[in-house]
Amino acid sequence: MSADRPDMRISDAEREFVVAQLNAAVAEGRLTLAEFEERVDGVLRSRTFGEIEPYVGDLPQKGPIAAPEQLEIRNQSSSLKRVGRWTVPRRLLISTRAGSVKLDFTEAQFTTQLVEVRLEARSSRIELVLPPGATADIDSIAPHSSSLKQKVPAAYDAAGSGIVFRIGGEVRSSNVRVRYQRRFLRWRW
Repeated sequence: MSADRPDMRISDAEREFVVAQLNAAVAEGRLTLAEFEERVDGVLRSRTFGEIEPYVGDLPQKGPIAAPEQLEIRNQSSSLKRVGRWTVPRRLLISTRAGSVKLDFTEAQFTTQLVEVRLEARSSRIELVLPPGATADIDSIAPHSSSLKQKVPAAYDAAGSGIVFRIGGEVRSSNVRVRYQRRFLRWRW
């Protein structure tokens, strides 16, 4: 909670976090179902942190687990995919040799607006699927006998409030593709 600014407006994600805390309190036996229902209704109607405090003030506070500052992905002669909901740290280091790496960021949770990606690839294929509105800068990649394809706007070309990916590193005899999610009717890939 934001005890220093009780008048600050609360987001939908923060409301969902409080409801999850209440749900955990029911599972631990701290609240009855009637109390849970009453508190959830109050939380969903709340607009500020100060309005939520009465519903969770008597419960132990559990903060979310902090995401690491940096994640290192190593791959050798294998295929590695990361899809679905996952937390993206500020820095990603991808090291691959004769392998394939696909990171799908469309459902990911981001800790910052800027994600730095460092590539070290030899004879590999790397595919980054960005969320809608994200931009990427691949100018810092040093390719040697490699193919680079960027199918999203560059950070300096599109001014927006989306996530910015700054991609750099060295790739040798590799294929790097940065794109948005493809759609056809119900299918997404």
